[in-house]
Amino acid sequence: MEYAPNPSDFPFLAKGGEMGKLILQNDWSKTSLGPIESWEISLRSTLGVILSSPFPMFLFWGEELLCFYNDAYRPSLGNNGKHPAIGKKGKEVWADIWDFIGPLIEQVMNSAEPVSFQDQLVAFYRNGRTEDIYWTFCYSAAYDDSGRVNGVVVTCTETTDTVLTKRKLEESERRLRSMIHQAPVSIAIFQGPQFITEIANNRSLQLWGRTAEEVLHRPIFEAMPELLSQEIQGILDQVYQTGEIFSASEFPVELRRQGKLETTYVNFSFEPLFNSSGEIDRTMAVGIDVTDQVVARQKISESEALFRAMADNIPNLAWMANADGWIYWYNKKWYEYTGKTPEEMEGWGWQSVHDPEVLDTVLARWKHSLEQGEIFEMTFPIKGKDGNFRQFLTRVMPVYDEKGAISQWFGSNTDIQEQKDFRDELERQVNERTAELLLLNDSLKKSEERFHHIVAEVQDYAIFYLNRDGIVENWNAGAEKIKYYKAHEIVGRSFSSFYTAEDQVRGLPQQLLATAASQGRSTQEGWRVKKDGSLFWASVVITAVHNNQGEVIGFSKVTHDLSDKKEAADALEAKKTELEEKNAELQRMNKELQSFAYISSHDLQEPLRKIQTFASRILEKEQANLSDKGRELFARMQRSAEQMQALINDLLAYSRTNTAEHVYQKVSLASILERIKQDLREELDEKQGEIVLKDFVEVNVIHFQFQQMFYNLISNSIKFSRPDTPLRITISAERIPGTAVPVKHLPQDRHYWHIQLSDNGIGFEQEYKDRIFELFQRLHGKSEYKGTGIGLSIVKKIAENHGGSIGASGQLGQGATFDIYLPVERV
Repeated sequence: MEYAPNPSDFPFLAKGGEMGKLILQNDWSKTSLGPIESWEISLRSTLGVILSSPFPMFLFWGEELLCFYNDAYRPSLGNNGKHPAIGKKGKEVWADIWDFIGPLIEQVMNSAEPVSFQDQLVAFYRNGRTEDIYWTFCYSAAYDDSGRVNGVVVTCTETTDTVLTKRKLEESERRLRSMIHQAPVSIAIFQGPQFITEIANNRSLQLWGRTAEEVLHRPIFEAMPELLSQEIQGILDQVYQTGEIFSASEFPVELRRQGKLETTYVNFSFEPLFNSSGEIDRTMAVGIDVTDQVVARQKISESEALFRAMADNIPNLAWMANADGWIYWYNKKWYEYTGKTPEEMEGWGWQSVHDPEVLDTVLARWKHSLEQGEIFEMTFPIKGKDGNFRQFLTRVMPVYDEKGAISQWFGSNTDIQEQKDFRDELERQVNERTAELLLLNDSLKKSEERFHHIVAEVQDYAIFYLNRDGIVENWNAGAEKIKYYKAHEIVGRSFSSFYTAEDQVRGLPQQLLATAASQGRSTQEGWRVKKDGSLFWASVVITAVHNNQGEVIGFSKVTHDLSDKKEAADALEAKKTELEEKNAELQRMNKELQSFAYISSHDLQEPLRKIQTFASRILEKEQANLSDKGRELFARMQRSAEQMQALINDLLAYSRTNTAEHVYQKVSLASILERIKQDLREELDEKQGEIVLKDFVEVNVIHFQFQQMFYNLISNSIKFSRPDTPLRITISAERIPGTAVPVKHLPQDRHYWHIQLSDNGIGFEQEYKDRIFELFQRLHGKSEYKGTGIGLSIVKKIAENHGGSIGASGQLGQGATFDIYLPVERV
């Protein structure tokens, strides 16, 4: 008859819940305890307390340490784990962690002293897997009716979530502090109304001229007493008391550095920090030292007064005109060269020194610039006082007033007669060499076509698998075709059978396997033996095959019959020597072109450098003798010279994209953008600009060119941003196959980085998507947007230098998008 105890007979189980029912249903007669009716009073009392407790509790009882636990403990056992364990032996239930809890139980039963742990890691099996679980628990003695320790009561609480949460909070705080210390700006956090310095990053310490030991954990006004006599304390008190953010630009602060007070200009803000109760308990200070910018601007203002005197002594011909083109001033160099008087040159009198054959063209171009507000640039002859004409590069820049309207023009004429003569001669030589290179290129193309044809004919591969000892385990049809062996004739034999007797003696097969095992792969070309004893020239690639533990378990071997290719290669060897000679000639010519570009750019910049030198000297010595109008004219002339130098620098940058050494390296797109953000910080702040990088990738590029590309693109977005709209620049990057690149001339047999830069600026009409990349091409007048018209041309050249491409799309008033495609690997 089945065992069925009456629940009413055992009141200690009345409030035992689910675990009480399991105890009642268990057949205890089959255990060392015997039927429930025979249990000791002490056991019943202990179980009554455990089962009715709302806290997780567990009991080990008797010599076999039989297991009992309450409903509150049940969830800790999880699902698909140890439950139900009631009535089972403790060592069997907890076998996976018995080496930890067994000695604890034994210690308590022997000493009757409790043992406790706080947040102890005890991993055991539950929920179908072994989990890392943290516990706070206490092991205490349980006594039988005779007063002897006969069990252990475990009171426990699982603290896994608490421990993990605490770790996350600690990690979050560590990351926050790390971010503050690595920030590119000064950041400090002050605690309480005494403004005790809790955190100060390196930029803060550099700005303050203090060490961490001098300021940390001290009130900031105690560590830096020079601030007490300034406005800083009152501002901090107001922020702490009102909770209102305070910010200022170019704020002068007296700081004691190296024993003396220095005036420092700072862009900074004080912001309140709130605790979990919504109360202010800290104040954060963020600042940027702009002393250099303020001092530089002050120096620029001082130098502008000297410009007019400097321009009168520059070696170039120079002049200034009203907005309508009426020339009212020439420098001394003009009169010295032309031999004319001021009365003869006034207004439009300059026409008398121009070549009549080109005068109409010059007038038309000059009137066009006046009407459109565009830079005038042209090369034409000017007659000297000796009656002879020399070629001059003439450039006229508009000068704008405060409202952005053209108020004057500044022109300069640079004598380039010698450069023109040299360029004409060089152009003649280049034309001759070009004709020779075209013939060479045609010959090279035909040779490449013959080579690719030979390669296309080599289609058969022997592919088979070797075990670790080099024994053939399978054999494909290609192997049979190349080596003549049937599968049953070679499977089970060593692959060394295919090598010549000489290669076998020197151990070449074993060397190839050893290299593949240690390095992952080995390659070799040489003679191999077919079944009939004939030889063929083969390319062999042996690749190690690894198991999940990284152990070599075999090798894959691919053999390619290159007999035909070897014959073709021998035939091409002679042709290769000829091509190398032609290539050396081409490199020599390229060096000549690079030298010419450098010499020309140097000669163009040298007069500008002299302008700046003479201007500085005159303004230093003659400032008191200049009128306000004179100083203003010098300032405008100086800006025009700077614009001309910007054009020359852009031309140099464009030239260097062809001539610079192409050294590729892996760089982070994020680090490139971070550097550009720092360089353009003021411009971005002025436009309330934000640069968002969606994808963090590393690209294999020419570092300085790649940085120049994004500098030009971001500068372009800033320049053409909408006046009343915060600028947003979004950059994304993804790796795509060549077949997905919408550029026809790029090879499709490789992968590319597709990097996209989009902005919300003024945009452009789609019909101009190609024109914007051409040299000196602009969609807007110089009076609207400054620039040389070369920046995007440089971007295009850099993309092409990398074997890639760039395209643009836009919508007027909505923004522009630039799509860049660069090969993932160096081409």
